[in-house]
Amino acid sequence: MNSIGDYGSPLKAGNRGKIFLVGAGPGDPELLTLKALKAIESADAVVYDRLVSEAVLALIPRGVPRFFAGKSCKEKAMTQEEIHQLLIALAREGKRAVRLKGGDPLLFGRGGEEALELAKHHIDFEIIPGITSAQGCAAYAGIPLTHRGLASGVRFLTGHRVTAEDTADPLDLNWQSLADGDTTLVVYMGLANLGIITAKLMEHGLPANTPAAAIAHGTTPQQRITISNLSEIEGAVAKAKLEPPTLVIIGKVAGLACELAWFMPEGEAILPKLAQSQT
Repeated sequence: MNSIGDYGSPLKAGNRGKIFLVGAGPGDPELLTLKALKAIESADAVVYDRLVSEAVLALIPRGVPRFFAGKSCKEKAMTQEEIHQLLIALAREGKRAVRLKGGDPLLFGRGGEEALELAKHHIDFEIIPGITSAQGCAAYAGIPLTHRGLASGVRFLTGHRVTAEDTADPLDLNWQSLADGDTTLVVYMGLANLGIITAKLMEHGLPANTPAAAIAHGTTPQQRITISNLSEIEGAVAKAKLEPPTLVIIGKVAGLACELAWFMPEGEAILPKLAQSQT
């Protein structure tokens, strides 16, 4: 892993760099797009996040400088401003640098902020979308995000709010709107506030027996799934000792995992466990 280096390096004469904001997908390297793989294989440098899987990082050619820019709700390797400055510096050095983000770079990945900063400094960039964590984890858990008769829509929300100054902000969401029994809710970064989220949804009318699923390390060999209901999912997650990254899916469709779960990493008997969790 390389150091940040000199942010102020001038653009080399006759050499124009470019930044590729690339979605690494939810973890399984076979879910990378061909365009993402091509960008990774031809990169001069890679700036990567905490949620990029080791299997995807293994695709970076040997000798290519790597910069870890990972964040969690408790700590971060770089501030967002430092990430901006690093990307600008790499481009000004004439490098084709990949900014590698878990899932899709524009869905809770701050890719839009980084693209705006690059545009502000007249840096060439390209956005390569990725399979979102919501899509990948749901599919590998056997949960269709929409399903006729069960869910006519889906909403993505973050369970962790941060202000521009990177200080934690209380969850202030439109709970009345979210408590819709015909809509699937997909909660990113929701473990720490899962109790608040479920309580608020029930307070605003979502039935306590609404199915809910928590998927840890989705699409990878370490994938684990817990199925419960809205009133009990927090306790079920704690009992299962699920750790980040964990995606939470709330809605009638979550119950279909008991019938549709197909991905069983390391031969784990997921189906019987799922069935037992709903009894």
